[in-house]
Amino acid sequence: MDRGDLQHLSKEQLIELALRLQRPDKNSRTSSKPPSTDKKEKRENSRPGGAKLGHEPHNRRLADDPDEFFDHKPGVCEQCGGAFPSDAAMELIGEYDEIEIPPVKPHVIRHRRFACRCGRCGLEAKAPAPATTTPFGPRIHALAIYLKGFQALSYERLRGLFRDAFGLGVSEGALMNMFIRSHPRFKVEADKAKAILRARATNPS
Repeated sequence: MDRGDLQHLSKEQLIELALRLQRPDKNSRTSSKPPSTDKKEKRENSRPGGAKLGHEPHNRRLADDPDEFFDHKPGVCEQCGGAFPSDAAMELIGEYDEIEIPPVKPHVIRHRRFACRCGRCGLEAKAPAPATTTPFGPRIHALAIYLKGFQALSYERLRGLFRDAFGLGVSEGALMNMFIRSHPRFKVEADKAKAILRARATNPS
């Protein structure tokens, strides 16, 4: 609306226009409009996001002992298209680490017992059975206890994690037996902690 349009307005229309301009904009606090329609207020002297000028970037430190090297070498000249020989002198201009978790799968140790008959007296000698009452090793026990005790995973989620992350089927009963087997060792450590607390309470330093 320009000056010419304003000149054709009546007195009442001009008053209504002036009052309308003085009213604050409607937002979610002054009307039934949803918050998503509110205009973002521009802050004066607002600083742009990101790092400050002159700030040195903190790049990840390269690994001291990489497991694998993958060399990227130019094959042809970008200007003339000439191919570089395999023994061409190269200059290292950059190094970057790509970090990945290797595929995790259960490490299965098959215990086999053998028997041998004595050729002298005929007695059959049998190898002793392995001293284990569970098919799951100490690392699996430790991981299950950590996830259950510190991460508060339910039995169902714990089963799912072993299945999806490690391809290992563990029943809820097997998990419960792991925790039961760990009770004596936890009791020993708990008794040690209690003894230390009693000693400090008796003889505070």
